[in-house]
Amino acid sequence: MTEYPPEVTQRFQGTPEQMATALVREPPQGWKTIAIEDYDPAWADRFAAVSTSLHDALNGLVIGVEHVGSTSVPGLAAKPIIDVDLLIADTADEPRYLPTLERLGYWLVLREPWWHGHRMLVDAAEDIHLHVWPPGAPEPVRHRLFRDWLRTHPDDRELYASTKRRLARDTADQPGDYTFAKSDVIDDIYTRIFAVGVGVGQARG
Repeated sequence: MTEYPPEVTQRFQGTPEQMATALVREPPQGWKTIAIEDYDPAWADRFAAVSTSLHDALNGLVIGVEHVGSTSVPGLAAKPIIDVDLLIADTADEPRYLPTLERLGYWLVLREPWWHGHRMLVDAAEDIHLHVWPPGAPEPVRHRLFRDWLRTHPDDRELYASTKRRLARDTADQPGDYTFAKSDVIDDIYTRIFAVGVGVGQARG
């Protein structure tokens, strides 16, 4: 059984003051609506193309690239957004990587140094959410644990899918509430993950 530190087992919550400083520019238009779609195998191909482009453009800066989020789980209904965790040595050193990502068509949306150095970028089509983390950040570990659990536990996969569809309807008038509304079911699933102590590999390309 694998034991994880509190940084992994406990969901991070920023303060209102921190959250108020995170947004770098106007949020993407896609954040204003929530559309849950049936799983599309093309999502895996989209990630593969993104991974290749990141490795090619950033060369030796890439420590790991992972497809995470709902589109990384075969059979899981999801917003058609490819979430990508990119690990590089120092996210605070933005001049080393940000201009390159901007040339690839990404633009910085969130800067959250208080959340393990997290940066989030979105591509022009708004179907890629690129999360940049330093090595050792606990959140990418949580992402991989959640993904791998849902890939192998169909009951929780269906629970999560049905909850997302319901919440998408319930928050249609206030789509900004959708993410926070999922917290209870996500925490419930994590409780089962950590009770079993599922292992997780290192970040892979």
